[in-house]
Amino acid sequence: MPTNILLDAIRTRRGLKWGIPAMLLAAPYILIANVCVELVERGAPGWLHLIVLWAVWNMLKMLWIGPVSAVLLIRARVRESVTARRERTSSPSEADDAEERAVVDAIGVR
Repeated sequence: MPTNILLDAIRTRRGLKWGIPAMLLAAPYILIANVCVELVERGAPGWLHLIVLWAVWNMLKMLWIGPVSAVLLIRARVRESVTARRERTSSPSEADDAEERAVVDAIGVR
């Protein structure tokens, strides 16, 4: 299904920012469901109810991906921030150790 491919793409780190805009895709699905319900009420074949179920299911998937992707994006950014902070705090200490070794080697003190 194309919506499943889209949802898989949104769940990647690069695609998380598209979760909220993807919620707009729920509108065409609800429109499709509404049109099919109207047609069935006017005497169209009953199998259109299957299209209504399909459209409502896809609409719910599109509505759900927005909040889920927002939570996943926040979690990913926090994780990246923590990793960057750890790298910043560990880098100066390694640089200080290298500077100390260079000074000790230059002085010749052991």
